[in-house]
Amino acid sequence: MKELRKLRAVAAARSLLEAATLQQGVDRLGFVQADPIRSPARAQDLILRHRVAGYRAGDLERFYPRLDIEEDYLYAYGFVSREVWRLLHPRGGGAPGAFEKKVLEVVTGQGEAHPAALEELLGARRITNAWGSRSKATTQALDWLHYRGLLRVVRRENGIRVFAAARPVTEALPAARRMRARVLALVNILAPVPLRQLRAMAARPLRRYFPGLGAAPAFLAAMIKDGALAVVKAGGEDYVLPPGCALAAEAPRRVSFLAPFDPLVWDRNRFKQFWGWEYRFEAYTPEAKRVRGYYAMPLLWGDNVVGWANASVRDGRLGVECGFAGARPSGAAFKRELEAEKARLAAFLGARLGSGLES
Repeated sequence: MKELRKLRAVAAARSLLEAATLQQGVDRLGFVQADPIRSPARAQDLILRHRVAGYRAGDLERFYPRLDIEEDYLYAYGFVSREVWRLLHPRGGGAPGAFEKKVLEVVTGQGEAHPAALEELLGARRITNAWGSRSKATTQALDWLHYRGLLRVVRRENGIRVFAAARPVTEALPAARRMRARVLALVNILAPVPLRQLRAMAARPLRRYFPGLGAAPAFLAAMIKDGALAVVKAGGEDYVLPPGCALAAEAPRRVSFLAPFDPLVWDRNRFKQFWGWEYRFEAYTPEAKRVRGYYAMPLLWGDNVVGWANASVRDGRLGVECGFAGARPSGAAFKRELEAEKARLAAFLGARLGSGLES
């Protein structure tokens, strides 16, 4: 138990470091997962507000065209630093078909293209997508071209991606060095990472657009052996850390409401190991079966996730309802920090702080 406490303190302390600028924040993280649900803000904004000084909801979308970052797939879809993006390309997957070539030709000719404009030009035909449902052929072609680095997202209009032709990566690292750097980038984002989870993420394709990093178990074993990765055993599990990661870190004594996709709580198995209870994202769970709420955000107190918070804005006023996995933390310090986090969330959303209920 003592070693697990050390690891969760390390996880919180190293993940929640605050950067002075948005560019620095994304560069330090390497990857910020995106999700369109806004309750009370999109996941990418909720993730960055803890890691960029003065961050406000929507800043990433507002400033994206001026930043040296890209939208792309890593272990999920999101925003990646330029350094990580270069590690992802060039990707294989075959040559574009006739329709993909046509879409690329149109986008290149127009300079940039909104999906709705493409649909008007090329039709609204629907085909089966990678998830087994039906989507527009133009949308699938854009995704195919984007995933292979032939298109890039130049901005968003009301959350919808606008595409332009991308400059292909022509000076890719040798395959082994690129794979090594990919693994290190993944560990930097999610450390401490359970070794079995890292093996699965690196080697096993998840879906068409989440193909894994291509690193076989033997490749990871070699990185551990030569000291490129450090391994610590705790709670019967092997955890992987970047080399030289100090195990004496202390998490700040503050309350943080975390996005469901925050790297600190992303691995649900590690979540249960570290904090002793199961957290589920319930937005897609029927309302009658929800336990904690549509968009319950894990509530971090120091290095301990003690419960969850549901936040909503009505008539410009923020309300927050909190629930706890066990007993509500006692003492004036927790009460003070909880109120401070509510105030920070209200400022981030540009809302007034209203009254909230705690259960």
